[in-house]
Amino acid sequence: MNLRLFKTLWGHDGDLESALLQARETGFSGIEGPAPATEAGRERFFQDLTGTPWIAEVTTCTPPGLYLPQPHASVARHLASLEDGVIQCLPGKPEFITTMAGSDAWDGGETMDFLKGVLDLEQKLGIAISVETHRGRPTFHPWQTGKWLEALPTLRLTCDFSHWCVVAERLLLDEEPRLLELCACHAWHVHGRIGYAQGPQVPDPRAPEFVAELEAHERWWDVLWRSMRERGLQSPTFTPESGPDGYLHLEPYTLRPVADLWEINRWLGLRQLERIHPT
Repeated sequence: MNLRLFKTLWGHDGDLESALLQARETGFSGIEGPAPATEAGRERFFQDLTGTPWIAEVTTCTPPGLYLPQPHASVARHLASLEDGVIQCLPGKPEFITTMAGSDAWDGGETMDFLKGVLDLEQKLGIAISVETHRGRPTFHPWQTGKWLEALPTLRLTCDFSHWCVVAERLLLDEEPRLLELCACHAWHVHGRIGYAQGPQVPDPRAPEFVAELEAHERWWDVLWRSMRERGLQSPTFTPESGPDGYLHLEPYTLRPVADLWEINRWLGLRQLERIHPT
C-alpha cells in the first residue's frame, strides 16, 4: 500500500505557490482545499496547480471561507449547492471531491434523501464524492451515521474521527468496534486530526500528555488502511488537518498559538508514512 499525504490549505499562511513548495519539500503528494470563489481566481488556481494532485473540498450552503450550513436550507438547496461546487472544481481535474455537506438539523428521512442525492450526483458528474464526518452536518452523530452507511453501501466516507471524540466526550471508537469496521468499509479518504473528550484538536499531538489520544486515532486509522487494502485501494490518501479558527489553542491575553500548524501536520503525516512504510 502506498499512502499519499496531502497538505491542507486550511490554516496555510501564504499563497498557493508557497503551499506547493512546502508540500514538495516535505514529500507530500499534493494539496487539499477549496477552489477560489471567483472564475478568475479559479483559472489562476488551476493553472498554478498543473501537475500537482489536488483533493477538492466543497461545502454546501455556506458562504466562501465558512463551514456551518445556513439555517433551514432544504435538501434540494444543499444538493444544488454541492452540484454547483463540484462543477466549479472539475476544470482543475481533482482527484476526487471531499465534502462537508448537509445539515445536522435534518431528520433521518431528509438526510437519507440527501445522501441518495449525493450518490446520484456522483453518477451524473462522473467523479467520486466523499462525505466527511463533521460537526454541523448529519454525520456529526456516530450511531446514526452507521445506520446510513448500512443503508447505502456505496456511500464514500471521509473519516475525521476527531469530531466524534468531542461529540461523544470520549475516545468513542474504542468501545464501538462494529461502527469502526462499518466506517472502514466506506472509507475513501482520511483527515488526520487528533481529537479528545473536550475538543476536536489537542493542543499538540506530540506532547506526552496526549499519547493516549494519538495512539487511539492511529489504531482506528490502521483499521481503515486494512479495509482499503482488502478493497483494492492501493494508494489511499491522508490529509493531516490540524487547523485554525478555534481549533488551534491560543495563549490567553496574548493569543499566541501554542504550536505551529504546519509543523504539527508535517510531523503527523510523516509519522504515518513511517508507521506504514518503516525504513
